[in-house]
Amino acid sequence: MTSLVAAAKRIVVKVGSSLVTNEGRGLDHEAVARWAGQIAELEKAGRELVLVSSGAIAEGMQRLGWTRRPHAIHELQAAAAVGQMGLVQAYEAAFATHGLRTAQVLLTHEDLADRRRYLNARSALRTLIGLRVIPIINENDTVTTDEIRVGDNDTLGALVTNLIEADVLVLLTDQRGLYSGDPRRDPDATFIESAHAGDPRLESMAGGAGLLGRGGMLTKVLAAKRAARSGAGTVIASGREPDVLTRLAAGEAIGTELVADHPTLAARKQWLADHVQLAGRILLDAGAVRAVMRDGKSLLPIGVVGVEGAFQRGEVVGCFDPEGREIARGLVNYDAQEALRIMRKPSSEIEPILGYVDEPELIHRDNLVLLG
Repeated sequence: MTSLVAAAKRIVVKVGSSLVTNEGRGLDHEAVARWAGQIAELEKAGRELVLVSSGAIAEGMQRLGWTRRPHAIHELQAAAAVGQMGLVQAYEAAFATHGLRTAQVLLTHEDLADRRRYLNARSALRTLIGLRVIPIINENDTVTTDEIRVGDNDTLGALVTNLIEADVLVLLTDQRGLYSGDPRRDPDATFIESAHAGDPRLESMAGGAGLLGRGGMLTKVLAAKRAARSGAGTVIASGREPDVLTRLAAGEAIGTELVADHPTLAARKQWLADHVQLAGRILLDAGAVRAVMRDGKSLLPIGVVGVEGAFQRGEVVGCFDPEGREIARGLVNYDAQEALRIMRKPSSEIEPILGYVDEPELIHRDNLVLLG
């Protein structure tokens, strides 16, 4: 078995609480330094890395002298606010020794459910990656409530994987990987080296959550299933393994691989193509049709001759040729009123007309699926 990580360009790594807080006994700076060193090595080899790190609440508990994880939302929020300071300081110092900058990104479910905020988060993360900055992502526990909570960082890792269209999600835990049953209770439990992420039997194999974290093996299986929707595979492996990330990237078989049924590009195109209801219609001239269909280009405002509907930024719209045939559909970067104002204009005039520029394209080719 060759590791999914070996073939991946863009990787989301999630590190569990027990791995960065020394089983809850305060922040483990040596462990943080090891993660930073491995990620730095992969980044310098041309990989793109995003880190989803647990540990803020656990670190806050240690700083506040609490021995048990609280249940009240306001106490969890306080612990997160206190702990986030130490966690980010540790990562910033660790990555700085390798000449890398970091950025703190705190997300809530609302940030990923609202189309506009989803695209804003996506643009920000893609920009940070392009700048060779390592995003350190966590749920914004200080402001979240049950109604807007993602729930655990395994799920958050999967959402971020889909958000930035990563190739693989690596969930590092204190367990070797997934077994057919709980090996602590079932002597006949066998280790699962590889399976399909959507296999319903996996959920019955997974156990409950640990003491410090909200997640357990079940959340990891469900996260892998979610990540597979955009075509990303998942690796569940022990963070106790020496140099686990660099060894995975070198092709070594470590942990459990949960493989997506479709490659990333095919899954994303399928998601776009499956939209039955379009939020609006974009009418293209012949030159734009050629650029999109033949040359694989993004759709620029200058090639648009008409805009129909009341769509918002981030909604799925259809692209129609001069004969009225739908030739493509995609996620639009500007709402209908803005699109009307910039159509037939070069991208250089977007900012003078709108007062800002989000993207130079009306629809980027990465968010465009051809139907013809």
